[in-house]
Amino acid sequence: MRQADYAETYQLYGRKFSDRGYGGKFRSWIYEENPMPYNSWGNGSAMRVSPVGWAFDSIDEVLYEAKRSAEVTHDHPEGIKGALAVASAVLLARQNRSKEDIKQYIIEKFNYDLDRKLDEIRPQYQFDVSCQGSVPEAIIAFLESRDFEDAVRLAVSIGGDSDTIACIAGAIAEAFYKEIPEYIVENSLRLLPTEIIVLIEKFSAKFGNRSPI
Repeated sequence: MRQADYAETYQLYGRKFSDRGYGGKFRSWIYEENPMPYNSWGNGSAMRVSPVGWAFDSIDEVLYEAKRSAEVTHDHPEGIKGALAVASAVLLARQNRSKEDIKQYIIEKFNYDLDRKLDEIRPQYQFDVSCQGSVPEAIIAFLESRDFEDAVRLAVSIGGDSDTIACIAGAIAEAFYKEIPEYIVENSLRLLPTEIIVLIEKFSAKFGNRSPI
């Protein structure tokens, strides 16, 4: 594993791939000489955290690293909480825990309301970039899904900040269902620069096929 500082790495790739639709605060942050957290509760911390759930094998390690990954930018309690919830859900899914186990852990640990149904959420849901307003919805999409593609489609069906919600739901779904359909992988890779594809391949080779604890 490359032992690089989170802030250093975010700035490195943020500057290198600067046209990726970042939020305004993060876009400014990646160019700062002395980058400091900006008290964000936005869902970017939750969207980017899923590799932590693959790279570490205990819940304590995952919670610790997820916090570190979030707080260099998103040091608001809700921004950190969203990252911790997603990373721990990925770990539990990777370790073959049931959906009910994952749901109960997230409810008890993070006090998110996961007892709602998507059919109840959709009619009144609005665009919401906060962790507290999108992470629970993403997890619910995963809980109601039948497979990876279904999880992503359900997440998009909610509306709002749908790309981020789908990213979170898909991250947990991949860990739980153990695969992504090949045609989705192939079409996704066509959109990525070679450097990122190489990075994904290296990460997957090291962490992607680990046996559950």
